[in-house]
Amino acid sequence: MTMQQVIFDKVQAALPCTHLEVLNESHMHSRGAESHFKVIAVSDTFTGQRLLQRHRTINAILADELANHIHALAIHAYTPQEYQQSGQTVPDSPRCLGGSKFDK
Repeated sequence: MTMQQVIFDKVQAALPCTHLEVLNESHMHSRGAESHFKVIAVSDTFTGQRLLQRHRTINAILADELANHIHALAIHAYTPQEYQQSGQTVPDSPRCLGGSKFDK
């Protein structure tokens, strides 16, 4: 199973999403095929939560992957209303500056 699928399955199992995408953005970076991901999660769970709490929720779900398998994770967490107002678009991920714990 790919890391992209692992991330998708874990978020989907832990968080009731009306929309969930996991994009493998590793091709835009030098770390390899399974190192950089973007999660777009749309859930009523985020209603009333600040951005930091939303990110903590996703980070907690993916704690093992962040600690042991992936270098970068861009998180875009919206309520359904926010996602609708955004035109269902998300910002581009920033360029990777390197510095992975896996670099020797």
